[in-house]
Amino acid sequence: MSETHSSLVAHQFDDGVQQKQATTLGMWVFLITEIMFFGGLILAYTVYRIKYPEEFHHASKHLDYVMGTVNTCILLCSSLTMAFAVHAAQEGKRKLTMIFIVVTMVLGAAFLGVKGWEYYTKYTDHLIPGPNYDLNHLWEGAGLLPKTQLFFSLYFAMTGLHAFHMLIGLGLMTWLFVKTKRGRFSKEYFNPVEVCGLYWHFVDIVWIFLFPLLYLVDRSH
Repeated sequence: MSETHSSLVAHQFDDGVQQKQATTLGMWVFLITEIMFFGGLILAYTVYRIKYPEEFHHASKHLDYVMGTVNTCILLCSSLTMAFAVHAAQEGKRKLTMIFIVVTMVLGAAFLGVKGWEYYTKYTDHLIPGPNYDLNHLWEGAGLLPKTQLFFSLYFAMTGLHAFHMLIGLGLMTWLFVKTKRGRFSKEYFNPVEVCGLYWHFVDIVWIFLFPLLYLVDRSH
């Protein structure tokens, strides 16, 4: 094993191929546990939506689907730039990899900014579940459907957890940028970029499920 090769392969692995397979498998196993995590929330949302269709219908009408659409477009673009970053890393193009990582981070931050604005509007409209929750001032029939608060509880739980994963993704992107700037990756060693890309794409895919479930389903009923 050469000195260069040994500097890229952790001591617990025999070679670079084994290290790549192990780290990729580890990420996929982790993502499967995340699918189960989000899947439980989505299942709970689906069950309650079936049980309280009127409440969920009227509550969902108070979500801004335009902002949700904008955020969907932002995340789709971030997945594209992340894929470009992985490709650039595979080609050994350090500067291009750094550029695409930064663009991905900017798009991720933009998503969180839009989501933060949505949360703020829900706060000003008194739609945060709790003692100050009040949908009556926006819709007079809300008092007849008290379970609307359940919709917003699930909304904040699901989107809040997703936003937390976005923050983790931004942390990973920051780490990748620093490592790329230091010349840590090359044509021979770029697996961390691929693995972090898998995580970023997973977070984007989760939003593709949350957006129609929360913002679009049964909206025009």
